[in-house]
Amino acid sequence: MESKLLREIADVNQKMIKSYETLSQIKEVDIATTPKTEVYAEDKLKLYHYDRTTEAEVKTPVLIVYALVNTYKMLDLQEDRSYIKNLMNLGLDIYLIDWGYPTKVDRYLSIDDYVNGYINNCVDVIRKKHKTDKINIISICQGGTLSTIYSALHPSKIKNLVTQVTPIDFDTNDGLLFKWSKDIDYDKLVDGYNGLIPGEFLNEGFAQLKPMMKFQKQQSMVASIDDKEKLLMFLRMEKWIADSPAQAGECFRQFMKDLYQENKLVKGELMVGGKKVNLAHIKASVLNIYATEDHLVPPAASKTFTSYLSVTDKEDVAFKGGHIGVFVGSKSQKELAPKVAEFLKKRDK
Repeated sequence: MESKLLREIADVNQKMIKSYETLSQIKEVDIATTPKTEVYAEDKLKLYHYDRTTEAEVKTPVLIVYALVNTYKMLDLQEDRSYIKNLMNLGLDIYLIDWGYPTKVDRYLSIDDYVNGYINNCVDVIRKKHKTDKINIISICQGGTLSTIYSALHPSKIKNLVTQVTPIDFDTNDGLLFKWSKDIDYDKLVDGYNGLIPGEFLNEGFAQLKPMMKFQKQQSMVASIDDKEKLLMFLRMEKWIADSPAQAGECFRQFMKDLYQENKLVKGELMVGGKKVNLAHIKASVLNIYATEDHLVPPAASKTFTSYLSVTDKEDVAFKGGHIGVFVGSKSQKELAPKVAEFLKKRDK
C-alpha cells in the first residue's frame, strides 16, 4: 500500500516536471499563419487574398464569409488543422473577409450595411480583379445567413454558394440558444449596452449553453499539459475563443428579432436595403453542410434550407461532429475540404 502511494506521488512529480518543461518551451501561441495579402480595406473590414505558389485549379475565385461573432482564425487554427490551407491545397483561389473589431462608431451598422455594403464591395473587388461576372462564396454560421441573403439580392454575381453550419430556418426549439432567443427583449439589450454588444457578453452566453464545457476543458488541459502539441492545440483554441469582437447593435438587433424571433427569412418577409429577400431568387448552385451534433446551429435550423430554393442544382450534406469540430477535428481534415472542393470543381465551367 505504502509503495503504491510512493509510486503515485513519484508519477505526479514527474508529470509536474514534464509539464514545467513543456510550458517553458512555449514562447508564443500563434494562429492564422497561412500567408495572405490585404487587397482591400473599408472601415474596420479587411479583404485578404491567400498567397498561392501554384496556379489555382478552380478558376472561379472563392470568397470566404465568416460570422460576425468570434473571428475567422478558427479556419486556420494550426498547420495540420487549417481548413483554409486544405482548400488551397485542393486548388482553390481563396479570398476572405476579416470583419475587424466594431467600436461605438459602428453601432448603427445594419444587415443592409453588411450585405449590400461590405459583402457586395468585396465581391466587386474580386470580380474586377479576375475579370469575371460571378464568384463562389464559402460561408460559415452567421456568415452563411448573410451570404444567403446576399445571393438572393445579387443572384447575377454568385456562381456557387456553400453554406456550412448556417441557420436559415429559425422555427425550432432544438438547442438552448433558439429557445432563449425567443423571449429576450433585444431592444432593451442593445440600448442597455449603448448600441455595442460586448464580445465577452456573447461568450458568456455561449458558455451557458453547455455549462459542463468549462470543466471538460480543464480536464483536457490537465491531461495534455505534458504533451507540447496537444497543449498548443488547446491554447490556440482558447486564444481564438477569447478573441471576440463586439457586435454592431443595429445589425444584432435586426438579426435576432427578424430571424431568431420572427423567422422572416424563410417566410419571405425579411426586408434588407428596402427590398424583400426571396430565397427563390438565388440562382447559384448550393451546397448546404450541417453538423449532426451542433448545439449552436442544430440540424433543424439548417437542413431545410434547400427546400426553399428554386434551383435544381442543390445538395445537403450531414457531417458528423459539432459546430467547431467539423472544421478542426482530426477526421474532418480529410473530409470537409475535399467535399467542398469537389463540388466547386465539378461546376467550374
